[in-house]
Amino acid sequence: MKRRKGEERIVYESMAMVMQFGLNMIVPIGMMSAIGIWLDRKCGTSYFTILFFVLGAVAGGQNVYRMAKRLWGGESRDGEPGDSDEDN
Repeated sequence: MKRRKGEERIVYESMAMVMQFGLNMIVPIGMMSAIGIWLDRKCGTSYFTILFFVLGAVAGGQNVYRMAKRLWGGESRDGEPGDSDEDN
């Protein structure tokens, strides 16, 4: 069975979107955890890593929420209302 190019494109777009969601979570968590580890070593404490991990998770969740809202008819990237049914 031959695949159509349109079907392959949808698959690749979906994979790219899933990867964006993942990166939007992993990058803030990783960066904030690294800062927490560095601060813990610098100050001789053991709680900055946990604190900064949680802050990174919250920031990542907020990024994913904004991206999902923008993708499914919420606000555009510039903060202007998008084309959603609620605006009509």
